Amino acid sequence: MTTQSEPEGGQLDPGLSAIISERRRLVNLAYRLLGSLAEAEDAVQETYARWYAMTARQQDAIESPAAWLTTVASTICLDVLRSARTRRERYVGEWLPEPLPDHTEWISGRPGGATADPADRVTLDESVNMAFLVVLESMTPAERVAFILHDVFRYPFPEVARIVGRTPAACRQLASSARRRIAAPQVPATPVVQHGAVVIRHLRQAWEAKDVNALIGLLDPDATATADGGGLAAAALHPVEGGEQVARYLVDIAGRVAGLTILERTVNGQPGLVVQHEGVTAAVLAFDVAGDRVKRIWVVRNPEKLQLWTAY
Repeated sequence: MTTQSEPEGGQLDPGLSAIISERRRLVNLAYRLLGSLAEAEDAVQETYARWYAMTARQQDAIESPAAWLTTVASTICLDVLRSARTRRERYVGEWLPEPLPDHTEWISGRPGGATADPADRVTLDESVNMAFLVVLESMTPAERVAFILHDVFRYPFPEVARIVGRTPAACRQLASSARRRIAAPQVPATPVVQHGAVVIRHLRQAWEAKDVNALIGLLDPDATATADGGGLAAAALHPVEGGEQVARYLVDIAGRVAGLTILERTVNGQPGLVVQHEGVTAAVLAFDVAGDRVKRIWVVRNPEKLQLWTAY
C-alpha cells in the first residue's frame, strides 16, 4: 500500500522530496537573518505551512518551488525583524544572538543516544560567528535581508527586490550600506581557529585559577564583555569595558558559585567556552581574538538560548 508521499515501492515522491530538501537551506538563511534558531525554525515551519495550505493545482503552477519557499521564508523573517526591534527595546539587558554548538557535539551530546539531523540545522561558517551576527543586529531589517540574500546566499538583486519590496537599485544601496558596517574598523576579521583556540585555552586556565593578572595579560586593554541574561539569569545589564575590569568581572563570576566547570567548545564555528554548574550549562561564551589578545567576549546566560547546550 502506498501513500501520496510514497507513490510506488515506498519511494518518496520526487516533487515532495525536492520541497523537503530545501529545509536545510531555509533554516540556514533564517538563522542568519534572525540570529535565533528557535525563531528561524518557526519561520521555516510557517513557510512550509503556507506551501501545504495551497492546492495541488496551485503548487503545480509555481515554476520554481525553491524560489517560492525562499521568498516566503525571507518575507516572514523580514516581518519578524521589524517586530523584533520593538520587542528588543523591552528586553532586559543586552540582546545577543543564540549561540550554536559544533555539529559533532550537537549529534553526540544528545541524551539517550538520540541524534539531531545536521540537515535540519545550521552550517557553521564565517557568516555565523558571533562577531558577524552582532554587527548584523546593527542593520535595519531591509539592510540585513538584502545583504544576507545577495552577499551570503548569492541571490541576484532583482530577486532580492521582490522580497524586500524595493527596486533592485535600492537593494544594491542597502547591501552596500550593510557592507560598510561589516568592513568598519570595529568589525573583526575571522581569526585563525587554531590560534584562537590556544588563546582561549590560556584564558580558561587563568579563569579557573582566578588569576587576575594572567587574565589582564590575555585581554586587550580596551576589551569589552557583553552579557545576555534576558531577565531570566543574572547578568551585567550593560557591557563591561576595559581589560582590567573584564578580568575582575570574570574572576567575580567564578568566585560567586562553587563547583563551576569551564569547558572548551566550538561556539558558532569559533573557539569558545561553556560554563557548567552541577552538569547544567549556565553560560556560553564566544570571543573575538585579535593577535594574542581577546578583544570582545559575548556571554549568553539566557536559558532560553542555551537549550541546545543542556546535554553537554
